[in-house]
Amino acid sequence: MKILANDGISSKGKELLMAAGFTVITDKVEQDQLAKTVNEQGIEMILVRSATTVRKEVIDACPNLKLIGRGGVGMDNIDVAYAREKGITVINTPASSSQSVAELVMGHLFSLSRFLQDSFKNMESGDFSNLKKKYAKGIELRGKTIGIIGFGRIGQSLASYALGAGMEVIAIDQFTTPSKINVPIGLNNNIDVEITPTTDLQSVLGKLDYISLHVPKQADGSAVITASEFSKMKKGVIIVNASRGGVIDENDLLVALEEGVIGGIALDVYENEPNPRKDLLNHSKIACTPHIGAATLEAQDRIGEELAQLIIWQFGK
Repeated sequence: MKILANDGISSKGKELLMAAGFTVITDKVEQDQLAKTVNEQGIEMILVRSATTVRKEVIDACPNLKLIGRGGVGMDNIDVAYAREKGITVINTPASSSQSVAELVMGHLFSLSRFLQDSFKNMESGDFSNLKKKYAKGIELRGKTIGIIGFGRIGQSLASYALGAGMEVIAIDQFTTPSKINVPIGLNNNIDVEITPTTDLQSVLGKLDYISLHVPKQADGSAVITASEFSKMKKGVIIVNASRGGVIDENDLLVALEEGVIGGIALDVYENEPNPRKDLLNHSKIACTPHIGAATLEAQDRIGEELAQLIIWQFGK
């Protein structure tokens, strides 16, 4: 069986698939040529990350397609329900990238708390003494409260890092089942901390020094954070969105920044990818990264291996 890994796959994942008798094609196919290439080359499986989309039109045009695999968690670039209606298996890798996304969020939290994203831009051409004064009011994470909106695998992984940094964690989720968060202490020790999420986002917004979002794109396309939520936040709050573009209303975000409600925000995802709006990219209080939450060597190895194992388990000879 032929597999098109259109957004790439780790060498480990490719090796596992080839050893199991699959043909793996990694040559990038442009979106508008995807269906044509799949049919002409007899491809039966498509693996994607976030760049390639597999919508109804592609699914209808490829009658021999048996599997669509997403290397990562969110599957809003795939028409999942429609594919499954057509008998196509759809898989993702929710267990593989949690740690890498959590570490990116922690990096942004430290960076925004000390204005690093702005300092990096200004040091070469700026006045040293003036910049020293400009960045003199940083804050420490230890002792602060972080609200984690969406308490699945990634949210729980972030909670482990935040607890290790000495932060209080408030989890917000639609499910209130208590979770035991394992917090490593050095290489050989750890403790478990139990956290019970609340479903009432509105009631906790004013308590939070930091907010990190880990929710899927909403089914109706609505934002989770809008002007209403910004109005309830503590002045100077720092926010990170490494989940999905559109869960924060970008117009309302810019207003909240100009009004001084938000101390800073990091965006790894945008409403319009791969062409985010320039007023976000150029804003001094916004730290921007190009959707790299899962972009570590370790995560990509785990993703490739998990995809391969799922495919071999379901379609192996």
